[in-house]
Order: sequence, then C-alpha cells, then structure tokens
Amino acid sequence: MPRIVLATHNPHKVEEFQAIVAEVRPDLDVVAYDGPEPVEDGVTFAANALIKARAAAAHTGLPALADDSGIAVDVLGGSPGVFSAYWAGHKKDSTANLELLLDQLSDVADPHRTAQFVSVIALVRSNGTEETIEGRWPGRLAMQPAGPGGFGYDPIFVPDGQPADAERTVGEWSSAEKNASSHRSRAFVALAPLLESL
Repeated sequence: MPRIVLATHNPHKVEEFQAIVAEVRPDLDVVAYDGPEPVEDGVTFAANALIKARAAAAHTGLPALADDSGIAVDVLGGSPGVFSAYWAGHKKDSTANLELLLDQLSDVADPHRTAQFVSVIALVRSNGTEETIEGRWPGRLAMQPAGPGGFGYDPIFVPDGQPADAERTVGEWSSAEKNASSHRSRAFVALAPLLESL
C-alpha cells in the first residue's frame, strides 16, 4: 500500500484527513507526521501549506500532504484568514479565537455575517514536484456557538445550502456529514487525480 505523510501535529486534522482520503483513495495509507514543526511564516494559505509539506517530505522521505486552512469573514476583509489559529494570540486557543471573532461581529446583522472556510492542500512528491489545490466552503457565522462536534470555528459556522428551517452549525453535524462537504474535502477531491501516480 502506498504511503503518504500528513504534515500536521493536529490529531483532529489527522482523523479528518484519514476519513476523507479513505473515501477517495482507500488504497493510500495516510501516516501522521512526527518530525519538527516548521515555522509557518507565509502570508497565504498556499505558502504555509507548502512550508509544512516540504518539511514533512524532507524529514520522512515520503510524499507529503499539508493543509493550511482558516476562516475568512467577508465583513472583516477576509480575516482572520491565515491568522485563524492565532486570532486571539499565540497560544492557539480555539475557544478564545472563537469568542474574539464573535465579539468583533457582535453588532453585525445576520445578512452581513457571510464567511467561508478555506483550505489549501499542498502535495510535495518524493521527486520534489509540488502542487497546491484550494477548496472553499461558503456560509455565514451564527450569533452564538452550537453543537459539541468539530473543532476550531465549527460551532459558529453555518454552511450554505441547508433548509432555512433546519440550519445547523458544523458543530451540530456528524463527522461523516462534515467530511463529505468541508473545505478540506472539496480541496482533496480536486487533488485526488494528482495522487494516482503515487
């Protein structure tokens, strides 16, 4: 079975990616990265994804996947964006990040709370060739968190396309529902044909 390393130390992302990959490439063994964490000093999702994938490929000798993702709020000009994980400071406190974002939008009415989750997945092959693919998941931000599922900003993100009388945040979705629709899933489905040579 071909192996590929996922360049993250986030166990939530590892689980999510393994489930997504299993749907598209069940023959591909996704292994977690245990090497040093590189400095993510890029100013775009693509730059940071490539930094992580290059580091994992160099450390393991395997082809590497890396995702850099975040939430982009339209009324904030696309912020938090690449700073999503650090929005409330360098501690990467997801609860504090979510609370700060809600506080910043406290006076913004529902029609203007549009946002999208963005994921850029980078693939660095063993021969050094590189690809990046972007996935976007449009929606809007709820006024308060709901649901115990997901992680990060999931409890306040209401994806587009749901029945108006039965809208839920991603925190209220099952893992299977999320994995079928998420920004990472969309990016990976677009990336999947590039993995056929592995």
